[in-house]
Amino acid sequence: MKESYLYKKLKERKVQCQNCPHFCIIAPGKRGICGVRENINGKLYALNYGKAIAVNIDPIEKKPFSHFLPGSYSLSIATVGCNLKCKSCQNWNISQMPQLTGRIEGENLPPEEIVKMALKNNLPSISYTYVEPTIFLEYGLDTMKLAKKAGLKNCFVSNGFMSKEAAKLIIPYLDANNIDIKGFSDEFYKEICGGRLEPVLDTAKLMKKSGVWVEITTLAIPALSDSEEMFRGIAKFIYEELGPETPWHVSQFSGAISWKLRTLPDTSVKTLQKAWKIGKEAGLKYVYTGNIPGLPSEDTFCPKCNTLAIDRTNYIVHRYDKSGKCQKCGEDLNIIQK
Repeated sequence: MKESYLYKKLKERKVQCQNCPHFCIIAPGKRGICGVRENINGKLYALNYGKAIAVNIDPIEKKPFSHFLPGSYSLSIATVGCNLKCKSCQNWNISQMPQLTGRIEGENLPPEEIVKMALKNNLPSISYTYVEPTIFLEYGLDTMKLAKKAGLKNCFVSNGFMSKEAAKLIIPYLDANNIDIKGFSDEFYKEICGGRLEPVLDTAKLMKKSGVWVEITTLAIPALSDSEEMFRGIAKFIYEELGPETPWHVSQFSGAISWKLRTLPDTSVKTLQKAWKIGKEAGLKYVYTGNIPGLPSEDTFCPKCNTLAIDRTNYIVHRYDKSGKCQKCGEDLNIIQK
């Protein structure tokens, strides 16, 4: 447990959390929407500090990042909790645990030990993932500072629903951020996610403007977030606001492992191919499909001559690019290598 870095004290010992755009006003003894921040005697505390619920070594492509240290592995950590309530969530057993059970579970793992673990395993990066890392901002930020000193890279896998204050705290230590754009309307965000769209778009623009490497992911949910209109809207936003070099991942939804959408079918290959085509027609250099191994849209092709640069099959990576450039024509492939 640690006192929150971002909150305001109000009258009658109430506090306002400044971590995310919910800006929860929390009475003494109560918690915010994320379920992990509690007002204790007029001070806001992060109850999940130092409590890791998940610690794994993952391929960086699993985050997914296709242009950030491709072919490498990343130490991936999370605590319980989340500031959204996505019905499609595949990690709902940990993201929603505090709200559903009131429990803050996890093993004691201080920031120093996380960094030591990454170094011991010769990993170039640490990823803050599985749930929204903004809800463990204090734990994450303390780890990020130590990681940076040790020469490690820091990666967020984020829903983008963070306050500008939180973003500005982490940006000096953040190297890459994969941000979900889950849909392209406020109605979708309110109904399916329990949030709003605009703060997510603002976060993506701020990260890109600040020099953080950004990749975008959209989970294509049948009948909810798989329309051509939505795909075109997201692709246009990426192209105009983030730049054509920004990779876009469109991933298959699986109803069987979702939180509250288990009656929905899995996303079809046809739908993912449609999104891929729309992204390319919008001018995006790199569009990828996810969660269906073996499709050519997993691979990186030169945007100029279409030569295969990185071959991927279910996180197994073979690189043919030379120093991040096309082996045939020398085109820059927008790859962060170190």
